[in-house]
Amino acid sequence: MFGTYFYNQTIRRSVSIFGSLFNNIFIIRKNSSGATISQVKCPLSYAPKRNFIERLANMAQGEEAETKLALKLPRMSFEITDYTYDAARQLIKTNRYTSQGVVASNTNRAKIFNGTPYNISFELNIYAKSQDDALQVVEQIMPYFTPQYAVTIKPLDDVPTHKLDVPIILTGITFSDDYESTIGDRRTIVYTLSFDMKTEFYGPISDSKIIKSANIEFYNQNAGLEDSDIHISTLTVTPNPSTIIADSDYGFQTAIDLIYDN
Repeated sequence: MFGTYFYNQTIRRSVSIFGSLFNNIFIIRKNSSGATISQVKCPLSYAPKRNFIERLANMAQGEEAETKLALKLPRMSFEITDYTYDAARQLIKTNRYTSQGVVASNTNRAKIFNGTPYNISFELNIYAKSQDDALQVVEQIMPYFTPQYAVTIKPLDDVPTHKLDVPIILTGITFSDDYESTIGDRRTIVYTLSFDMKTEFYGPISDSKIIKSANIEFYNQNAGLEDSDIHISTLTVTPNPSTIIADSDYGFQTAIDLIYDN
């Protein structure tokens, strides 16, 4: 049953889209008179939270360790934490979508079946030395999620005309602050924002032949011997011109083949 190779890069694309939402956040520091003294872009990377926590903890083990392991704060990291099937969004599996592929063709169309809905859970972690730095980052994110923010993507490279609206939902915010440590310890504030991305996974893309001719047969019912039907004519409809592709603007040519005249 399985074995047809395909790779639509759904997870890779989801990670890229999620990260691109937060890759242009800045921190501004001001002096006592309110004048801006520096502007710092908050770095973003895909990495587990525990890696940063471990490095931050090692930085407290003396000046030499901090020199080797120091992290520039503030910064952000994100990671995938879970995948869950979303039965509420599942459409009829046999429904299919056809569209022009990457290369235009007047004989074939790309065919895909309805995607399988999954929720991809992300965690975005914000690390800072001061509460003000952390809050500047958080407040540049929260207003856009009410609680969801939708992006429109092209989920399939081989079917560029197919688009998908992907809601990204902010599901929770937590924070930790080690302010109770000793005065000589390095302070670290961590805000964790949890998100669910509602995406779809597609199977292999196949080719579907384009219908370029329709025939209608006309009969005189019960007019023949022993109440048989007599074939009267054939109506044939074809596109004009015949060299068009599926997404062209075209008309139709109708031909009537009269076989029987009473």
